[in-house]
Amino acid sequence: MGDYHFVYKDVEGASTQWDDIQRKLGNLPEKPPAFKPPPFTPASDQDSIPKDKSFLDSKTEEELEFLEDDLDLDDDRFLQEYRKKRLTEMREATKIVRFGSVVPISGSDFVREVSQAGPDVWVVVLLYKDGYAECGVLMKCLEELAVKYPGTKFVKIVSTDCIPNYPDHNLPTLLVYNNGAVKANYAGSRSFGRRCTPEGNFSCLASDLLFLSA
Repeated sequence: MGDYHFVYKDVEGASTQWDDIQRKLGNLPEKPPAFKPPPFTPASDQDSIPKDKSFLDSKTEEELEFLEDDLDLDDDRFLQEYRKKRLTEMREATKIVRFGSVVPISGSDFVREVSQAGPDVWVVVLLYKDGYAECGVLMKCLEELAVKYPGTKFVKIVSTDCIPNYPDHNLPTLLVYNNGAVKANYAGSRSFGRRCTPEGNFSCLASDLLFLSA
C-alpha cells in the first residue's frame, strides 16, 4: 500500500496544541500574526467641512480664488468679505517680500534687472570696484537697507562693466531707477557724508532716498 500523509490545515493564523508544543521545542518557526485588515477610514468630504474663518485661513491664494463662486460663501457676506481680505493680504505680502539682499549683476544683466524691472519696482544700483574702502563701507549700508526694505531691489555691478572707462574717482556711485529711468544719482563717497558707516546708520541713505519709506 502506498504511504499516505494527511496534512491538516487550520484557519490562517490559528494554531493547534501540537503546533504550540513543537514551537516551544524549536521544531517549528514562530507562528505568523493573524491577518488584520487596516481600519476603514472614509475619505474626507470637502463639502462636509464647515466653512468658517479658520477654513479660509487654511487656504492658499489659488484655493481662495477658486472659492469665488462657492455657493456657501455667497450666502455668507462675512465669509465672502473675509475671503477677499485674505486674498488682498496674500498678494500684498508677495509684492512686498520680493528681494531683501544686494544681488550682483553683470553688464549683460543690466537691462533685464534694472531698466525692465517694472513700474512698481524701485532699483538701487551700486557701481563699485573691489579694493576701494569707500565701496565696502557703502556696501555694508546697502546690505542692511536691503533687509529693512525688501520691497526695493538692490543690485551691485562693477563700474566698468556697467559704463566702460567709468572714472574711479566717482566711486562708489549709486543710481536709483524706476520705470526704466534714472530718478537720482550719487557719485563719490562725499555724496553720503560721514553718516554712512560700517555700523549701518540707515539715515545716511533713507533720508535721501525717500521712496524707501513709501
